[in-house]
Amino acid sequence: MAKLSSRQGLARGERDPDFVRALARGLSALECFDSEHSAMTLSEVAARVGLTRGSTRRLLLTLQHLGFLGSDGRRFFLRPRVLKLGYGFLSVLPVWSAAQPTIAEVARHTNESCSVAILDGFEIVYVARQPAKRILHDYIPVGTRYPAHATSMGKVLLTGLSDDELAPLFAKGPLPRLTPKTITDAEAVKREIARTRKSGYAINDEEIEVGLRSIAVPIRDHSGAPCAAINVSAPAARVSVEQLLGWLPELRRASEAISLLLTHR
Repeated sequence: MAKLSSRQGLARGERDPDFVRALARGLSALECFDSEHSAMTLSEVAARVGLTRGSTRRLLLTLQHLGFLGSDGRRFFLRPRVLKLGYGFLSVLPVWSAAQPTIAEVARHTNESCSVAILDGFEIVYVARQPAKRILHDYIPVGTRYPAHATSMGKVLLTGLSDDELAPLFAKGPLPRLTPKTITDAEAVKREIARTRKSGYAINDEEIEVGLRSIAVPIRDHSGAPCAAINVSAPAARVSVEQLLGWLPELRRASEAISLLLTHR
């Protein structure tokens, strides 16, 4: 199912007598901070969450007292305490603990970065990653999100959705274009998903970022359905699509190893 925005979730939840509005609004305030809005004034936060300045002020001050937000007197920003919320999820996620030794081995053999992601709505979320040793700065940390249609792991994970579940992805017209090579036409994306479902792997050829290629395969749960995906990514200037395909057997062995661990757990 598509991920609801905070405002949509708030509107739907308020019809439930057990819904705690204050908690929902506080979480919405936390979620409105991102890489493009790392520090905001009271008015800016209020506009993003759709609340009055008075209500937003009380939320922000409460979150500040709890240690989730900091302030320089004018702008608010996230504090490290928010990481505890995300790490709590990762620490109990079986893919996280099961995948790390395996992806480290893949990264060592290929000398390129290896990652694991899960699907959240129509976005992928990185839950494990081993960067290539030659990369000095790993710019895709755990928790990073990308549109699924533009990534190799996303294409793999979209194959696990039915036509009805995929329908909202295409309901608003062309999909976001991140590079000149991003596939945005609905029918073209559907064909790409069908091809991926048939072949069992997906390739991202500079669709998420110019100069970056990757290949991904699914990690399957006990029922055989894709529950996560694993990929190898590399600079396009150094690695061709043919070289990516050469890593497919090792990537599939890694996927099977992680799937087996998940099944036993």
